[in-house]
This record gives sequence, structure tokens and C-alpha cells, in this order.
Amino acid sequence: MGGTRETPPSTSRGSWLFQGIRPVGRTRALRDVLAGFTLAAMNVPQALGYTRIAGTPVVTGLYTLLLPLVAFATLGSSRYLVVAADSATAAILAGGLSHMAPVASERYVALAGLVALLTAGYLILARLFRLGFLADFLSQTVLVGFLTGVGVQVGIAVLGEMLGVPVHGSRTVEQFAQVVRAVRQVHVPTLGVSTAVVAVVFACRALAPRLPGRLVVVVGAVAASAAFDFSRYGIAVIGPVPGGLPHLGLPDVGWRDVRALLPLAASCFLMIVAQSAATARVYATRHREELDEDADLVGLSAANAVAALSGAFVVNGSPTQTAMVEGSGGRSQLAHLATAAVVALVLLVLTGPLQYLPQCVLGALVFTIAVGLIDLRGLRDIRRESPGELLLALTTALVVVLVGVEQGILLAMVLSLLWHVRHSYRPHTAVLVEEDGGQWRQIPAVPGALSAPGLVIYRFGAGLFYANANRFAAEVRALAAPAPAPVRCLVVDAGAITNVDYSAARTVRDLQQDLARDGVALMLVHVEVDLQADLDRHRLTDVIGRRCIFTSLHEALSTIRQRPLHPV
Repeated sequence: MGGTRETPPSTSRGSWLFQGIRPVGRTRALRDVLAGFTLAAMNVPQALGYTRIAGTPVVTGLYTLLLPLVAFATLGSSRYLVVAADSATAAILAGGLSHMAPVASERYVALAGLVALLTAGYLILARLFRLGFLADFLSQTVLVGFLTGVGVQVGIAVLGEMLGVPVHGSRTVEQFAQVVRAVRQVHVPTLGVSTAVVAVVFACRALAPRLPGRLVVVVGAVAASAAFDFSRYGIAVIGPVPGGLPHLGLPDVGWRDVRALLPLAASCFLMIVAQSAATARVYATRHREELDEDADLVGLSAANAVAALSGAFVVNGSPTQTAMVEGSGGRSQLAHLATAAVVALVLLVLTGPLQYLPQCVLGALVFTIAVGLIDLRGLRDIRRESPGELLLALTTALVVVLVGVEQGILLAMVLSLLWHVRHSYRPHTAVLVEEDGGQWRQIPAVPGALSAPGLVIYRFGAGLFYANANRFAAEVRALAAPAPAPVRCLVVDAGAITNVDYSAARTVRDLQQDLARDGVALMLVHVEVDLQADLDRHRLTDVIGRRCIFTSLHEALSTIRQRPLHPV
């Protein structure tokens, strides 16, 4: 462990293990271990807060920081990704289980473990079938909206706990209405503690970002509650927390539960793949490191499997916790192993004082997490750069708040795909006109637009497929119409046309015949290798004529000037 030279993966035995740690040097190892201690200080109170979102007992939050971290460090490839409890998947879990069993009950914990186990199964199937590309079907736009909706939902869900008023509804709107109706019954001491917690966390974030504000709050609240007996003043505390390492075993569930929870596990799976892949890519790119997405799928699967076996709940690659460890100086998964060691120590000797922790403190900690999920800056950037996409983000957020997290994640995928299809269906088109100095400018592709007398150079900004082929053909026919002057040659700039499907090929075949009948030569330029393969396969090369297909516009124009073409 004292050396810094790495054995090449192709020749080392077991090179697929500990990819996110190797190579290890003494200096780097010490730095990573110190970063792991810092991450533990920041993350333990946050993990406790995530249990309030997930609806599981407090100790399960500590369990997510133990074996799941070890499993991903062993089998994953990302050096930075922290795989543990996360607010998004915790909210999805609670949204699907809240109607199936009482929150934090033994039955609820068993169902939560089953969801983690099923999610692990989905992840390993994704690895076997190389489905990592599914992460690309959640656009950044709808993810901003999704997480914003989760932030609003989670923030409202803990208001009752922060105010000391009972809230029993499962829907966000219902919960908010109950809080409003019970505003006169607010328990003032509980409200005072909650307000102090929120103020301290935000003050630490603004004035001393490196100070673990949540840890300061938890330690201070436990000490104050034990010294002044908060429960005597009606401030609810969490009570005894089981100590010791988790017991391993399969969740006590039946096959009927498996069938019922498959859709919920699929929602968790989609969120995990999208969020983990995006986070891992960001940090791999930032530090110019290679990333094995297939190995990460295996690591994520193993992390969720051991979470299920150790009595925890579904875990995810967390952007906020990953940022924490990087900001603390961690540069490998060794930091996460150090965090797991600290958590093991807490479970063995430090769970006793946690019984004095006020419940409203956890609620307030969750509230600060929820506020961080509401990405107003991201929404503002979307509005400034792409106003049309703002509606997608807001719609996703609204569905999460009004309907549910599980429905929100599915809507996010659908909206992402529809937005992409819309752009492909109605791509940017233009007619190119040469200016003095040899520069080309674009003008609208409207009837009568010419690049030169008798010549139209038409640019189409997407691949040709069944949905947009008729639009392409209609626009070309309009441009080739004789008014105000006859068009003898229509050149299609195919630089953005990467492929042609079967239906589009038939449309192009008919289009070429119509143009030829009207005395217009059809030419293609900027035809790349993949597009040429499609043209050959669909026999469009023979229909259009090989002499009318060019790799560059300059080559096509030279041919036109040397010997004006007639329709094939």
C-alpha cells in the first residue's frame, strides 16, 4: 500500500476489484482517510434525516453508510461517487410504501428491503444487457424539475414534525392543508428548536461551508435535550436506538409482495441509473479519469443487495454527498471505506446518546435538505437559455407534488423523449447563400429562396425517419417550385442527416422521381460514412446517382460549374 505504481488492468489478477481505489500511495491514502472522517461527520446526521423521508427507523440511515459503501468501493469504478441513502430515492420509496404498511413498522422495513433487493436485480440485468444508456433518457431539464418537486414535497411532509402538530395524510396537498388548519395548535417549544436548527445549518453553510453544520446541530441538540430533559416540555425525542452492527438476512416477505413492488423498484432503478451515471460522469470528466459504467452498475447492484440484507433501504449515487467528499479532499473510494469504519464505530458505541435527539431536529434537517433540492438557479438558467424547456421542468415538478414521486419520474422520462422527438420532427432548416469572402449565411427555407440563379442549397438539421420525412419532402418540393425562377439543381446539405430509415427512404425515392419529372437535379453533400451505408442499403445511391452524392459542398459546386447536371 506504500507504492504508487498501478498494475495494468489487463494483466493484474482480479483487476475488476477496487477500481475506484487503485493505485494507492501513502500520501494519497492519508488524505483519503481524513476526507472519509470529514464525510462521516457531515453525512451521519444527513443519513438520519433521510430516514424521515424514507419512513424507516433512524438506525437504518446509519446502515446505508456501512455495507453499501463497502460494496460499491469493491466493485464500482468511479473514484468519487458516494453510494448511500439519497433524498430522491427515499422519496420514491416512501411514496410507494406509505399505503402498504405503517411507517417505520417491521413490515414497512421488510418491504423497503425488498424494494432494494428488486432494484439490485434490475441493476444487474441492466449490466448484463448493457442498458446503461437508459440514463440518457432523463434530460437535465426534467431532472431539475423532478428534484425541485421532490424538494417541495419533502419540505411539506416534515412541516408537521417541525411545528409539533399531527399530520396523517399521504398526499402533499392533503398534508399542507392539515398543517394550515392546525397552525393555531403549533407547539411553541418544538417550533423554537426547529427554527434554531434551520438557522444554524444555513448560517454554517453561508459563513463556514467546511464546518459540518448538521453534525454541530445533532451534537448540540442531543446534549441540550439530555441536560434539560426536552421531553418534559413536550418535545418528542426519537427514543432508544438499537446499537451494534446490523444483522444480515433476507426481508421477511412473500411472492405477492414481489409482484406488487416491481413497478416501485423500477422507478428507483431509473432514478439510480440516471442520477448515478450523471454524477459519476461529471467527476470523471472533471478529473480526466476513465469511467467503466458497466462496473458501476455492478457496484450499484451490490450496494443495494447488501442494503437489503442488512436491514437498510434503497441506496443511490448522491450528487450532494459526492460533492462533500471531493470538497474534503477525497480522491478515491478509500475515503468511503474510512466513512464506513467511522459509522461502524458509531453503531458499536455511540447509539446510546441518540435516544435524546428531538424528532423535530431530524425534521428540520430534512427541511434544509429539501430546500437544497429546490433548484431555483437551475430553473432560472433554463428560463434564460431555453424558455420552452422551462414548461417541461415545471410540469414535472407539479406532477411530483400533486400526484407522486413515482409518477413524476415516469413523466420525466416521457417528457424527455417527447422533447427530443419534437426537435427531430421539426428540425432547423435553412437555405444557404454565399456572401462576399466565401462565407455562407442561412436564410429561411421558404418558397422562392435561392442560393444562386437556378440553385438551392438546403440544410436539414436532423436524421430522416418516418415522422419527419414527409416534412422534409414537402419543404424540398416547395423550394423546387418554378416561381419566381426555375430551379435546375437542389443540393441537400446532409451534414446533420446521420441516418435514413426504411419509411424515409421510400419518401426520398418518390421525391427524387418528382424532382426529375420537373427537370430538377437532386444532389447530396456532406454525406458521411454512416449515412452512405444507409443510402446503399436502401438503394438510394442508385436512385439519386452516385455522381450526385458528394462529401463536400465545394466538390459539388465545382461539378455543377464544370458541367451543369440534368435530372437522373
